Amino acid sequence: MGRIKGYKVFGPGWICAPVGTPFQYAVGETYEMEEVPIVCKRGFHFCERAVDCFNYYDFDPKNKVAEIEALGDIDSDGSKSCTNKIHIIREIPWKEILDLVNTGNGCTGMGNSGDQNSGNRNSGNQNSGDRNSGDWNSGDRNSGNWNSGNCNSGNWNSGDWNSCSYSSGCFNTIEHKMFLFNKLSDWTYHDWIRSDAIRVLSGIPLRHLKPVSYDSMSDTEKEANPEAKTTGTFLRMVDNPDVQNWWRSISDEDKKAILSIPNFNKAIFKEITGVDVDKN
Repeated sequence: MGRIKGYKVFGPGWICAPVGTPFQYAVGETYEMEEVPIVCKRGFHFCERAVDCFNYYDFDPKNKVAEIEALGDIDSDGSKSCTNKIHIIREIPWKEILDLVNTGNGCTGMGNSGDQNSGNRNSGNQNSGDRNSGDWNSGDRNSGNWNSGNCNSGNWNSGDWNSCSYSSGCFNTIEHKMFLFNKLSDWTYHDWIRSDAIRVLSGIPLRHLKPVSYDSMSDTEKEANPEAKTTGTFLRMVDNPDVQNWWRSISDEDKKAILSIPNFNKAIFKEITGVDVDKN
């Protein structure tokens, strides 16, 4: 038996559906069932953090939000919990909800740590979009934007004051060409994400990091990572043994898509992926 306070979201009429069946709630009431609670199967569901509730309900002021207390058995999967006995303590005003889900000031969105954001999960200030880490961005994650710079009206910019997309510079109005294999290419980032090559490479077995002791490091590794002498360990990138088999298994057409990447360089490709394109 537990006794945990948390938060629960309901539809406009204090109705929600515990695993499919609409259920009417009221403030001040206690509800109980005999069954042992199991998350997503049975029980009265709630979250210990208010912000987690909106992983399951729209962030809409028409919905009702209540402070609750779980009084019975409790099951949890991390962000969501459920109990077989719940008490609805009080309705939480929307203004208080904004304070609970944001650590910044004057935010009308959710999960913001900056100030005066109207979008969601911004760590900067005065963003009207979502998931921006810079300031004054009008793009948002839902239309593919994710700006990390400042004052951008385009998408996916890491620089500042860009009205185009995918720029790492400042004051750009057109999308610039990108470096591939350490050389300037005739592709933009947009060209890259629409290419067959990125589709093929999405299936490549990943390399992994292996901790090795300082004494086992090569002289080159020691020179490049002097801090390892203090920590005593180093994370070495190790090839996945299946990566060459992956190269053998893909079609000639898919191999051609990779080999046709502008400025393709066999040595660089092997260094980064572990794949020797001359071996079958």
